[in-house]
Amino acid sequence: MKPRTVSPAAPARTMAKPGSMLKKLRIQRGWTLKEVSRRTGYPVSTLSKIENDRVSLTYDKLTRISAGLEVDFSRLFGAQEAAPDAPDSAVLHGRRSVSRAGEGRSIESKNYFHLYPAAELLNKRLIPIIVEIRARSLEDFGELLRHSGEEYVYVLAGEMEIHTSVYSPLRLKTGDSIYIDSTMGHAYIAASDEPCRVLAVCSGTESQMIAAVGGTIAPRTPSPAQAAAPIRQKRTPRPRTG
Repeated sequence: MKPRTVSPAAPARTMAKPGSMLKKLRIQRGWTLKEVSRRTGYPVSTLSKIENDRVSLTYDKLTRISAGLEVDFSRLFGAQEAAPDAPDSAVLHGRRSVSRAGEGRSIESKNYFHLYPAAELLNKRLIPIIVEIRARSLEDFGELLRHSGEEYVYVLAGEMEIHTSVYSPLRLKTGDSIYIDSTMGHAYIAASDEPCRVLAVCSGTESQMIAAVGGTIAPRTPSPAQAAAPIRQKRTPRPRTG
């Protein structure tokens, strides 16, 4: 008698709904959409669509919202804060998170399919993302992305082109990798017929995200010294090859 073949269980891939978490956190704080708009820089109409999960959120948008709400990035995936009486060692030391193949919280957008492993861990210094690149031209992609921190990208399958606001376009093949400053405008473009998949690891603690994003997006009342200081016009950097 032949042994019975057991099909492997489907990976625990869950579609993330950060908009629902945004609404929950906003209500907990007693904030209106107008207040969240002030903190994030997004129009009320856009926030309403986000809360009803009618807008796909890319990493830069998630970072911007987490900074505006002053919450950890993973709270938008439903991760729970530690109990107030929990010892620090239980939160910061000896923790681990195992993600089997295909597991994680997923978000789909026009340009990317993002899979976030270890989404339940708070206060991560690194945010790992498995990215399937969908855009096949810079015109299809649209505006370059910018966010706080730095990121490392390793091509798992296929080929990609990385476009930035500073350097000339660069093609990367399977096994190639790149490390970039994430505040530089950037876009990942699929550059081969076969599907393109990469591992992206983004840096930045919660406090860094709040300082980097909140300082430029969330409106603040300037100090007298800041108000009196002249406004310096930024120069657009000339592209250089690299």
